[in-house]
Order: sequence, then C-alpha cells, then structure tokens
Amino acid sequence: MHRDSLFYQLFAQLPQTLFDLLGREAPQGYRFDSVELKQTAFRMDGVFVPPDPSGIVYFCEVQFQRDNTFYERFFAEIFLYLRLYRHTFSDWQAVVIYPHRQAEQVSFDPYEVLVNSHRLRRVYLNELGSLEALPLSLALMQLTVLPEAEMPTAARLLAERTRIEAVPRPEVIMELITTIVLYKFTKLSREEVLRMLGFTTEELKRTRFYQEVYAEAREDGLQQGLQQGLQQGLQQGLQQGLQQGLQQGLQQGLQQGLQQGLQQGEAAVVLRQLRRRFGSVPNDLEERIRQLSPDQIEALAEALLDFTDLEAVFDWLDHSA
Repeated sequence: MHRDSLFYQLFAQLPQTLFDLLGREAPQGYRFDSVELKQTAFRMDGVFVPPDPSGIVYFCEVQFQRDNTFYERFFAEIFLYLRLYRHTFSDWQAVVIYPHRQAEQVSFDPYEVLVNSHRLRRVYLNELGSLEALPLSLALMQLTVLPEAEMPTAARLLAERTRIEAVPRPEVIMELITTIVLYKFTKLSREEVLRMLGFTTEELKRTRFYQEVYAEAREDGLQQGLQQGLQQGLQQGLQQGLQQGLQQGLQQGLQQGLQQGLQQGEAAVVLRQLRRRFGSVPNDLEERIRQLSPDQIEALAEALLDFTDLEAVFDWLDHSA
C-alpha cells in the first residue's frame, strides 16, 4: 500500500486530522506542507505551519516499517527545520503515527529524553478505538490498517456515516474511503469499489469519478464520430455535387455527415463504458449498438449501469431496440 501518498492526501484534504489525533480543536489558518530540507536531502512527511509566528509548528511522520534509526533521522530533520525557519513559529511539537507498537524501533538511545517528553506524541492506529466512535478523519486512518477481510464492512460503515452525519466536505471523505479500498483491493475497478460501498445507480452517476469518465468517453467518442462523419459527409457531398450541383450536394452531405458523426460518437461512449466494465465487446454486439437511433443510444446509456454482464445488454437490445 502506498501509505505515504495516502496519508499525504488525507492531511492535505483534511488538515484537522492532526488535531483530532491530539484531541484538540483545530485552529484556523494552518497550512499543511511536505517539506524537503535540501541541504541534507531530508524530506518530512508533514509540517503543519501556523498562520502567524506566535503559533506552534507541528511535525508529523507516518512510520509503518520498523527502522531502528528512525528517531535519529526524525529529530535531525526537526532541528534542521527549526534552525532554518525559526522566525515562522514560537513553539513546536512532533507526532509519529504507527500502525501498532511493534513497528516502533527497539532502542531510543540517545533520544530517550525527547521520545518520552511532551514534545513527541506517538499514535498507534490499532489502539485508537472503534470505527463507530472515532471522528471520521481518524476512522479513515484506522481503515488503512484493517485486515482485508474486515475492510469492506468497515468501509461501508464509514461511507454510511459520511452520508448521514453533518460532516464538512463529504465528497472528499468518500473519495478518500474509495482510494483506501482501492489500495487494498488492487484488482477491483473504482466503479466496483463504489458499488461495494453501497452506492445506488443514481448516486454513482453523481460521483466525480462517473462524471469525469463519462465526460472523457463522450468527448473522445464525439470527436471520433464527428471526424468520421465529416469524412463521410464530404465524400457523399462530392458525389452528390457531381450529380446535383456541387454547392447543394456539399451542404446535404455535410448535414448527413454531422448527424451520423454525432450518432457514432454517442455509440462510442456507450461502447467504451461497456469495455471498462466487462472487457471486450463482441463484434456482433458492437454492430447492433452502432445501428441504434440517437434516442435508443441515450436510453441504453441510462440503463447500462444496472447491467451485471453482457447478457443483460443483449436482453435489453432484444426487448428495447
């Protein structure tokens, strides 16, 4: 699991997560950064910068693998940052996030005083509590360390909480839940994950994922269809122009070509959606879809999200087309 990227997204989208971990009300104006200290090529997972120099700067690190030199590196990064940016804050605190206690290094020497001081807060995700009781930001963290067998149920629970609780930016939380599950179940498509989370067909159509995919496919299909239609229209126009007069023939041919191009573009959108869901589309099925009228193609586009296999597409065509 690409946890560094995942936690970066979580902190960037929901910076109050750090303060939920600390049990504090989130102050206003904090900015989250991932900072590279170029003199040593050190990179800190997260730095929460206060809005003015009187505030506290927070250093956050996610550590999922045991590293017996971790604190040596972590405190070196912190003190280098303090030296370089001392004018931007009045105090500092560090937070390290572990999946469990076994991931922490064995010996703290010679940093034991710092490790056990108020300067450092160590968080063990498996000890945070139940998903039902945790704030959604912390529940998202805990979701990353659940066993695969428990994740679908837990993810559905968090998705349902996102729907019914008055949470800020629910679309961001839903996107993060989906991303976490995708990291665990790499063979599932995003659409399959959304369905696993309990999305209905109508809810799925309103997701950013569906709208982006459909818009992209529609644009590609329309471009392809218009190009083919214009080519056909020009050819037809030239042929008709020789018989009926060049100007009239070109005009009629272009109109026909544009209509055909739009129809082919809509069909290309539907075919692309079917390939994303079911893989390859048989030639005979593709040919039947390309022969549909614009109204029939639009109806098929509405219906396809309810299909579970290609047989359902054939059945729809037999009864509706």
